[in-house]
Amino acid sequence: MNILIPIKQVPETSSVKMDEKSGVMIREGTECIINPLDLYAVETGLQLKGKFGGSVTVISMGPPSAEKALKEAIAMGCDAGILLTGQEFAGSDTWATSYTISETIKSIAGFDLIICGERATDGDTGQVGPEIASMIDIPLATYVSGIEAIDNEFIVVERLVESGYEKLKLSLPALLTVIKEIASPRLPTLRGKQRAKNTSIPVFSAAPLGIDKSKIGLLASPTRVVKIETPKVTREGRIITVSSEPESISKACDELLEFLEKQGLAPCPATMG
Repeated sequence: MNILIPIKQVPETSSVKMDEKSGVMIREGTECIINPLDLYAVETGLQLKGKFGGSVTVISMGPPSAEKALKEAIAMGCDAGILLTGQEFAGSDTWATSYTISETIKSIAGFDLIICGERATDGDTGQVGPEIASMIDIPLATYVSGIEAIDNEFIVVERLVESGYEKLKLSLPALLTVIKEIASPRLPTLRGKQRAKNTSIPVFSAAPLGIDKSKIGLLASPTRVVKIETPKVTREGRIITVSSEPESISKACDELLEFLEKQGLAPCPATMG
């Protein structure tokens, strides 16, 4: 079974920065990691490979530094990686990203399954997996929590829905987006890290893959961030220090009741019987 797994390198949650003018995330100079939710897709692919044989290839679109994410996935047990990078990809939204990855996948012959994480923690949209499936025109199952059966023609999965779980039977090749419930990601091994260090990652720009440059990058992205604002805390708290003295306690109670009265939450002490 030959499995493809699109992964994304994302900034650490505490390192996320946005360019207020362009609305694009600033990735240079920030600490980046594999999108944590993609690790569940990687683990699912590796478990299927261990059971049925075949290969697992990870694909990432991003700056040259995204090679680090691909190497980490290889250290976990994946067989190969493909990096899509170039200035022409900069600023791509989910649609342009999905187009780029889907065109790359179309050039790969003989894949059986594509597994994606539920969503990326930086954009939090969950759109790329379903968009890839639509562009390639293959069956799709989202929020997959388990794989119950698989053969050369079909795969049966359990997926999480609002009312509980449902089972789907899809013809192969197909695309799945998986949730945390499906597996517990393994850690890279020392042997895996050594293999990853010696593994060459093919790097492609748009031209060699025949990707239409008018459909990628910021200018071709239909999604626009028109305004960025930093949330402000508008409420101000007031701390009342109370001692064990009866007068201090009485004063604090009076101040509390006065505050509640102003908020329309309690009657004024003078009206209480």
